Amino acid sequence: MTQPWYSIQEFARITGGKILQEEYKETGIRHLLIDSRLLNIAEHCLFFAIKSERNNGHRFIADLFEKGVRNFIITEDVDTAQIPEANLIFVENAVEALQKLCAHHRSRFSIPVVGITGSNGKTIVKEWLYHLLFKDFTITRSPKSYNSQIGVPLAIWQMAEADALGIFEAGISKTGEMDKLQSIIQPTAGIFTNIGSAHDEGFQNREQKIREKLKLFKNTSLLIYRSDHKQLDNIIRESLGKTDTKLFRWGEKEDNDLIIRSVEKKAGKTTIHTGFAENGLQVTIDHTDDASIENALHCLAYMITARYNAEVIQQRMQHLPSIAMRLEMKEGINNCSLVNDSYSSDLDSLKIALDFINQQKQHPKKTIILSDIVQSGKEDRQLYSEVSRLLKRNNINRLIGIGDHIGAYQDVFDFDKAFFSNTDTFIMDFPVSKLSNETILLKGARKFEFEKISNHLQQKAHETVLNINLNALIHNLNYYRQQIGRETKIMAMVKAFSYGSGSFEIANILQFHRADYLAVAYADEGIELRKAGITLPIMVMNPEVDSFDGMINYKLEPEIYSFRTLNILLKAIERNLFGKDEKVAIHLKLDTGMHRLGFEEQDIDPLIELLQGHPQINIKSVFSHLAASEDPEEEEFTRGQIELFKKLSDKIRKAFDYSIMRHILNSAGITRYPDAQFDMVRLGISLYGVAADRQQQKMLQNVSTLRSTISQIRKVKKGGSISYGRNWIAEEDIKIAVVGIGYADGLNRKLSNGVGDIMVHGKRAKIVGDVCMDMCMIDITGIDAEEGDEVIIFGNEISIKEVARKLETIPYEILTGISRRVKRVYYQE
Repeated sequence: MTQPWYSIQEFARITGGKILQEEYKETGIRHLLIDSRLLNIAEHCLFFAIKSERNNGHRFIADLFEKGVRNFIITEDVDTAQIPEANLIFVENAVEALQKLCAHHRSRFSIPVVGITGSNGKTIVKEWLYHLLFKDFTITRSPKSYNSQIGVPLAIWQMAEADALGIFEAGISKTGEMDKLQSIIQPTAGIFTNIGSAHDEGFQNREQKIREKLKLFKNTSLLIYRSDHKQLDNIIRESLGKTDTKLFRWGEKEDNDLIIRSVEKKAGKTTIHTGFAENGLQVTIDHTDDASIENALHCLAYMITARYNAEVIQQRMQHLPSIAMRLEMKEGINNCSLVNDSYSSDLDSLKIALDFINQQKQHPKKTIILSDIVQSGKEDRQLYSEVSRLLKRNNINRLIGIGDHIGAYQDVFDFDKAFFSNTDTFIMDFPVSKLSNETILLKGARKFEFEKISNHLQQKAHETVLNINLNALIHNLNYYRQQIGRETKIMAMVKAFSYGSGSFEIANILQFHRADYLAVAYADEGIELRKAGITLPIMVMNPEVDSFDGMINYKLEPEIYSFRTLNILLKAIERNLFGKDEKVAIHLKLDTGMHRLGFEEQDIDPLIELLQGHPQINIKSVFSHLAASEDPEEEEFTRGQIELFKKLSDKIRKAFDYSIMRHILNSAGITRYPDAQFDMVRLGISLYGVAADRQQQKMLQNVSTLRSTISQIRKVKKGGSISYGRNWIAEEDIKIAVVGIGYADGLNRKLSNGVGDIMVHGKRAKIVGDVCMDMCMIDITGIDAEEGDEVIIFGNEISIKEVARKLETIPYEILTGISRRVKRVYYQE
């Protein structure tokens, strides 16, 4: 069975809300919605109109009503004339109402629930416990990383009568949050993974953070943790040692319940010898990094407390899978986009993956390659019927099913479909020519080895990759949203291939997260975005004389900076729109001191006169560029630019009887000159995690990571030369690695001969010899590395700003210089 159904009256009672309007006679509510963009099922849905610093869910109620939603929780007055047949519940706080509702839902179930918290490893431990236990229990668990004040309630809402075990993670960033999550999860057992620096800024000290996290376990009968974290061990024993909670401690000391005798890493595997049981317990896992070993030992401890026998533990632990913490989007064959989520296959993660591909507007056609869903607690026909309905609601055009179970129920899928018994058969028998100009989602259980399909379908390219972290991009966008006024709009710059990150993919995520405007350099960039489904207003900053016809046809908005460009546009309007009642939007550029492009003060009166004589032109904005907004020593000059801009833009705005926006600030100016935010600000390279201001830099997340691989490792004797020109002579015997990136990929030759570094397994390796066209050499003496290992050219460890400093240039040049032949891989956690 699925979740219980609730009536509108029950929702009001549970949340303490007041029914303001009850016009729709619903048959029960089952689906909760907090993001209007993710609506899948309007029927039986309740929308929580949540208000935040930068958004207000009430703005989307009318649109959701048009799409069929009839039940709403609100916290402010709404226009009921727009939603006459809706049910409205008024509450003081929508998030608290959501939490109350899901805490009540949790209280209807008496099954064991494992709660997991800690600084790192929560999601991996949760997923590995699921992998270890799903053969014995019908398990409900947090989707992905749903561990926040909103994510936890939504995870708990999935609990259903068929479930026999729950596994949920809880994350906090400040005091007062864990009490709320504890009341929602109500765990019967717990795992405290570790304690680290994550979210330190929200607490007075590390001790306060530990005590806050411990509140999750105040009513648990069991708590598992690693005693080697001394501060954590001391506080837990002090807080819970005299309670009814059983503390199961593991670590290296002899007083632990599970003693770790030794850890041996060899050939990609780790063997762990413990002192548990009479003869000890030995397990082997397919992971060698310390974080994975710690996560695996938490899982081992849980299996011991659950009284699994040694043979079962050993057999299951040796098959712990790699967990994909993110959805990846790559360039596929035949102009396809390939979305890889091929490490799990269950309904909840399927819904998340479908949400992700619905954000991708590049291709109208969508195909899913889906394996058997290995554990769901549902009878197969019921399960695959539900999958079929889910795929149809998400406008999936074609299903390729892989596995005997999904293949046995072909009849429930009444759209384009094909079925194969296993992955190898699909690769052998399915003609890839049938896949073209579409988005392909890979969604498979680990045992089906969908990585083979991923390798088969992705566009072949050399092994240098630019990873684009879409979560970080969204974080940076939201950071700047918090720095501007509520009514101030954001124009996001996606020119120059989005600073090397990929124009469409970046524009698409910005559109989904409701940026207000986009800006490109040239008309052909904007036309490509329009063809790919981008509907946001787009300003073209460098309109070429022969591009105005295309801009008019594709509803692009040119920057007009001179009488020449304006007169060329007027002729294009006459050619394309003669006799039509259509307007062309433009943006007027003023030169206030940068002396690059723009109208000057003496031009304003004749400009106004000319524009007033052409009513088909609509001035969307007046703007200017600051020459040195990031430089505190140039504040007087910048203030002068702003004052001149006010004067000139005021004169233009007063000459027309409609609203005209103003904008002058780039990223650096947003916090330095908040009084000049006007109607809109422009975000450029700061969206990608690069700020001129040190304080701003601390608040941003890195978006771009350039990676490559080691092609060959070799030894060079003292006196040997490396690369062209013999410009590097080894002063001693060294070990070098050849890396598959060169200046044709964007690695500047000025980084040659000891100037640049590349990260290898967390250690810096100097670039030795001249950088070649397709490769470079690095000194890895003293670094444990193998051929095929990954290296990082820039990212979190070596920042783009550091590389720019070494080259005596700016980060813009580094990012935009990454060659198009370098594959872009987009991922979202």
